[in-house]
Amino acid sequence: MKASEKICCHGHPLIKGTHSTTFEITTEKELTFQGDCIIGVGADKGAADLNPAFSRLLARDSALLYTSLQVGSYTAYVQSRGSPRITLSHPTDLVWRRSTYVDARTIGIGSDQVAATLPRTLITLLRQEEDMIVEMNAVIPE
Repeated sequence: MKASEKICCHGHPLIKGTHSTTFEITTEKELTFQGDCIIGVGADKGAADLNPAFSRLLARDSALLYTSLQVGSYTAYVQSRGSPRITLSHPTDLVWRRSTYVDARTIGIGSDQVAATLPRTLITLLRQEEDMIVEMNAVIPE
C-alpha cells in the first residue's frame, strides 16, 4: 500500500536549521529567529490538509515515510516511521521527529534527518528564500 502527498513552500532569511531533534514546515508566512527547527514557511498545506488516505497509512506501526526536500536542482532525503498515535490534525504545521514523541503536528517519528543534520547546501538555499517542494510517500511494506 502506498499514498503520496506534495507540499510547496519556501525559505526565509531567518532559517537556521540547527534543531537537534526535529525539523518543521509551516503554513505561517513569517519566522522568528527562535524557530530553529523550521526549514520551510508559506506551505500550501498543514497537517490537517493532508489526504485522509495518506493520514490513515501513516497511522500504522508498519508505515514508512520517505520524504524528499527539493530546492532547485538540490534534493535531500529523509526516512521516518509512522505510528498509530499520529493524527495529523494540526492546521498549520508538519514536524518530522528523531524521537517517538507524537502530537497533532507530527508526520513522522524516528527520522534519520533533523534540522541540524540536513545538508547545509539545502539550508543555505532556503535562507535565500528559494522555493521548496516536499514530496512524501507513505508505504506499508509487503
